[in-house]
Amino acid sequence: MTTLGGVMLGSRDPDRHPDPARTLLNFEVDDARAVVARADGLGTPWLARLEDRDGSLFATALDPDGNAVQVIQLSEAERRAVAAEVPAAPGGLVAPAAFSSYSVGDLDATERFYRDVLGLRVERTPEPMAMLTLDAGGRRILLYPKEDHRPASYTVLNFPVPDVRATVRELTGRGVEFLRYPGMTQDELGVHTGGGPLIAWFADPSGNVLAVIGD
Repeated sequence: MTTLGGVMLGSRDPDRHPDPARTLLNFEVDDARAVVARADGLGTPWLARLEDRDGSLFATALDPDGNAVQVIQLSEAERRAVAAEVPAAPGGLVAPAAFSSYSVGDLDATERFYRDVLGLRVERTPEPMAMLTLDAGGRRILLYPKEDHRPASYTVLNFPVPDVRATVRELTGRGVEFLRYPGMTQDELGVHTGGGPLIAWFADPSGNVLAVIGD
C-alpha cells in the first residue's frame, strides 16, 4: 500500500485492475507543458496527448497498470469560473482555507522541535504576537503560546507515513521518546499493534500528543 498526497494506492497482485479506464487520478499543475516534457523523457505512454481546451491544458497518461492519470492546467478564466461555482458556506465561511490550531507552553522549544526534529517548515510571526505556523504539505497549522497552557488529552496531529516502524526508529534516533499507554497493545518500539492501522504516539515539548500512523 502506498499513500500519495492522501490517495491510497493498493496492490491487487497478481490480478490487474479489472477496469483501469474507470480510475482517473487528476493532478492540477502550474506548468503542464513542463510536466509532459518530463514524462516524455521518462518514456510515459499517453492515452491523450496535451491539448488546449479554450486556454486550459489537459493530458492523460497511463501508469504501468493502465490506470489513467490526467495532468490539468486551468486557465485563469476557468479558475474564476470554477471558484464562482463553489457554493458559499453559511455565514461566509471559507471552508477550503480552514486550518487547525492548538496552544503551546514554550514557543522557542516548540519551534526547534517541529523544525529541527520533525523537519517541518515553520514560520514565526514577530513579537508582540509571536506565533508559529506549520506547513504540513500545504495545510496550515497554527501554534500559539499560552501562559496557562495545558496539553489536550487527545492526539492533536497525525502524520501518515509509509513505514511506521522505520519512522519511529528514525525519530527515536533524533531524541523523540514514544509514549506507552496502560492497556494498549504496543511492541518494543511503542507501536500500537492491537488492530487497525499501526500507530505510535509521542509528545512535543509542550506535551501535545502527536502520532505517526500507517500500515
